[in-house]
Formats: sequence, C-alpha cells, structure tokens
Amino acid sequence: MSHTPHELAEEFPEKAALMSDLKQSDAHFAKLADDYHEVNRAVHRAETNVEPVSEQAENDMRKKRAALKDEIWGILSKA
Repeated sequence: MSHTPHELAEEFPEKAALMSDLKQSDAHFAKLADDYHEVNRAVHRAETNVEPVSEQAENDMRKKRAALKDEIWGILSKA
C-alpha cells in the first residue's frame, strides 16, 4: 500500500490520542474524520493519476479537505 500524505495523525501528531478518543465518543467528530480520510484519499489518487480528474475537480477536493481539516482542528483545539 502506498503512503497517503496529509493523514490526520500526521497533520496533528500531538492530538493523536485525543482524536482516537473523540472518534469513539463523538459521532460528529467521527463523521468529520471519516469524510476527511475519504476526501484525502481521493485527492491523493487524483494527484498520483491513479484516478485522474479535471483540475477543477482536484481543486474542489483540496478545498473540501482544507475545510474539513479546519473544522476538525476547531474541535481538537477546544477539547
């Protein structure tokens, strides 16, 4: 399996334990994390041409990933 950059554990290594706890206890956080991973993997597949998409579609996915990451950080920073 190839390495997928921008995994949440790499983005917020100091919050890994907290993220694990929140995934178990907070359904909204768990959904955000799942959505982030899905979009992140789609971006990676697009960037590596495993599943090529238009430049616009790739940019839209990156924007969605950034928005999810911001929302996740908002929750982590308050927990």
